[in-house]
Amino acid sequence: MKKIKRALLSVSDKNGLEGLGKFLSEYGVEILSTGGTAEILSQAGVAYCEVCDYINFPEILNGRVKTLHPLIHGGILGIRSNDEHKSEMNHHGIDEIDLVVVNLYPFKQTVADGFPFSDCIEQIDIGGPSMIRSAAKNHSDVAVIVDPKDYQTFMKTMEDNNGSVPPDLRKSLAVKAFESTASYDAAISNWLRTQSDSSGTEKSFNLYGENPISLRYGENPHQDAVFYLTNEIRFGVASAKQIQGKELSYNNLIDSDAAYELVAEFDDPAVAIIKHSNPSGVAINQTLVEAYSRANACDPLSAFGGVVAMNRPLNKQVVEEISKIFTEVIIAPDADQDALEMIQRKKNVRVLLTGGVPDVKQEGFVSRTLAGGLLVQSRDNGVIAESELKVVTQRAPTKNEMQDLIFAWRVCKHVKSNAIVFAKNNVTTGIGAGQMSRIDSVRIARLKAEEVANNLGVSIPATRKSVVASDAFFPFPDGLVSAIEAGVTAAIQPGGSIKDEEVIAAADKAGIAMVFTGMRHFRH
Repeated sequence: MKKIKRALLSVSDKNGLEGLGKFLSEYGVEILSTGGTAEILSQAGVAYCEVCDYINFPEILNGRVKTLHPLIHGGILGIRSNDEHKSEMNHHGIDEIDLVVVNLYPFKQTVADGFPFSDCIEQIDIGGPSMIRSAAKNHSDVAVIVDPKDYQTFMKTMEDNNGSVPPDLRKSLAVKAFESTASYDAAISNWLRTQSDSSGTEKSFNLYGENPISLRYGENPHQDAVFYLTNEIRFGVASAKQIQGKELSYNNLIDSDAAYELVAEFDDPAVAIIKHSNPSGVAINQTLVEAYSRANACDPLSAFGGVVAMNRPLNKQVVEEISKIFTEVIIAPDADQDALEMIQRKKNVRVLLTGGVPDVKQEGFVSRTLAGGLLVQSRDNGVIAESELKVVTQRAPTKNEMQDLIFAWRVCKHVKSNAIVFAKNNVTTGIGAGQMSRIDSVRIARLKAEEVANNLGVSIPATRKSVVASDAFFPFPDGLVSAIEAGVTAAIQPGGSIKDEEVIAAADKAGIAMVFTGMRHFRH
């Protein structure tokens, strides 16, 4: 059991500092402090000694150097049971420091707030991580606190042990300390990589998760799952607050993320209904409730038990419609009060409010674990403007066809490959996803479209006078011919196949329009 006799307090986050300072003072602990931390202690009437006075050396280089001194690190790192260490410390006049309370400069928030490069650099803490690591390394003798949330536990334990800190608490605090510096360093290195011109030369990639959220279960009930937050600042499942409903599962989050990223593609009110990471229906409209109704009509059978995402705040009208069928999750940027009161009647529905809509053009990375490895790639933030499309057929798309082609292409980006999307009037009419053969995806999309027609009680297939999008090129004309037989009048695809000329000839023979994007959207 180690009694706390001397503590060093130097924190960026001042929450709870006054109470901790008073507590330590009451136990007769000598307090060393720096800068803003010392000011708070002074205002609270807590006695302290300025670090610069303690080491008899001033802060220099605009505060870049203030705690990097042998009297500080020697006092933290010295092993109390090591006679050689004790002798050296006595010889050099180094006193023991038993408690280090440090949290770091707000680097992550500075970057997130868009400050200039020079400002971000100055928020890279040097002395703080050094003290934290020193204390955590020597946790057999020193306690270290990096999170104000731990102050109460620490004080209660100290109180219960007559001013001492037991080994198990020192060890658990040390683990948290190393987690803190690891996360901090990962944020800095990943950010600095984005500021560098040397693409592809990195020797390592730092992926760090923190603030773990235990989930209901993994992909299956016998699997455990935890959701860790990364350093990325992006609206979505990580920024969302769950305001009601059952505990989230791994699959709930996967589907919610897929749905929300999809609706972010559109400026107009958009709704996507997702099952097993693929959309069953997507629509945009001037009103959110109409967008939902049309998205649901695309495939009402699959929509049952799905995830509903929208890029506008949840309102009463759309809640009334969603409540008519069983829905697992609703994810939206916000919700009005009437919507919140109404949705409470469906207490099991999980409602996630994200606070905003993600920027589809924002750079970032996505990762996936493999056996013994980690795959990392840049986020698919590719967006094609109408002016960038290349008309390759004798006939160009009409204005309405072009509008539907762009809509279908944006949806197709979020469908598992091989992906085929039929659309008409800014509504998906048939979606074929994840098939090993592209023509099979076309067949499934046609089948879904026929079901839509039956649901609407009409004899005309929903694909008649629609458009078709393909996430990659048609390797042969057969896939496009099948879509033409279904009644499409225009097609959008990346192009790039050695059979492009044959595919274009098939389009011209049928009199349909086709455009190439020059960009593929595989999604595995």
